[in-house]
Amino acid sequence: MRPIQMVDLKLQYQKIKSEIDAAVMGVIESTAFINGPHVQRFADSLAAYNGSAHVIPCANGTDALQIAMMALGLEPGDEVITPSFTYIATTEVIALLRLKPVFVDVDPKTFCIDTDALQKAITPRTKAIVPVHLYGQAANMEAIMKIAAAHNLAVIEDNAQAIGSDYYFTDGTKVKTGSIGTVSGTSFFPSKNLGCYGDGGAIMTNDDALAAELKMVANHGQSRRYYHDVVGCNSRLDTIQAAILEIKLRHLDEYIDARIRVADAYDAAFAAHPKLTTPFRAAYGKHVFHQYTLLLEGVDRDGLVAHLAAQGVPSMIYYPVPAHRQKMFASFGGSAFDLPVTDWLTERVISLPIHTEMEDEQQQHIITSVLNYIN
Repeated sequence: MRPIQMVDLKLQYQKIKSEIDAAVMGVIESTAFINGPHVQRFADSLAAYNGSAHVIPCANGTDALQIAMMALGLEPGDEVITPSFTYIATTEVIALLRLKPVFVDVDPKTFCIDTDALQKAITPRTKAIVPVHLYGQAANMEAIMKIAAAHNLAVIEDNAQAIGSDYYFTDGTKVKTGSIGTVSGTSFFPSKNLGCYGDGGAIMTNDDALAAELKMVANHGQSRRYYHDVVGCNSRLDTIQAAILEIKLRHLDEYIDARIRVADAYDAAFAAHPKLTTPFRAAYGKHVFHQYTLLLEGVDRDGLVAHLAAQGVPSMIYYPVPAHRQKMFASFGGSAFDLPVTDWLTERVISLPIHTEMEDEQQQHIITSVLNYIN
């Protein structure tokens, strides 16, 4: 049996090696390293795939969220509602721009923002909502968009973990996550479902005027070269990464299907165990399983992590310390937020390996290792 990885990027690369190598060498030979033709081609392909009118590539997923907030004209002191149970990048950019993060709890099943808590957190200073499609599970965007419309709020989707996920509205309409809100940001970090071989990200919107502003902010505030209309930043996707992503986008749906098959096998093995809760799959969305995350009850999590490691099985805790309990948010009153579900989850979640190249023998070893410890 090959060594087990949380994500086996090497084997995935080997399966598309000839395509990737030719694309990378083509960029090197062209020397069009910055804003080469692959960048716009990839942006156009991703826009078509995701059903978004505009895709603005950028340097990483954190920049994508920051640029979105800058382009929306949010000002210091404006309140932005977001879950605390997420990777720090989601909330970090709020503080970086001197906006006020307002942390709310998550749904105990989906792990995504609790819409009732969201509704209660709105004040006259609220200007935006940042729902996170966590682990590959979509947030309840239909309810979120209704709340946002009623209060004239911008919605910034954090789609870093759920690119390719379908969302189903109650009227039967099917769209992709990242195409629903005012604007969205995603990451192409290598381990993502659509990952490059370095850093990368993208911003998406259906608003023409906002798209023009996003492009300016991402490019030093320029509307045309050397004419700087707004304060911006320098955030772009390298041509080599765009060439790689252009190829990998063609495989994204098959990558998602492979992840779902792994999740199905885990579910079948763990569903009946009283100490394990398998990932919830909301009827309104297609879970694309960026992570496969179990909830433990009555299990020594640290002991399980150590046992799995001894068996050659990696595991991860996403996330051991929620944003509102991080030191960086002390000056924003983070610890004052009462988020019992979030605190409960941080003590119980554990993520197992899941990727596109998982072999049956590997997965059975993971399953057996888990069950041997908790039985």
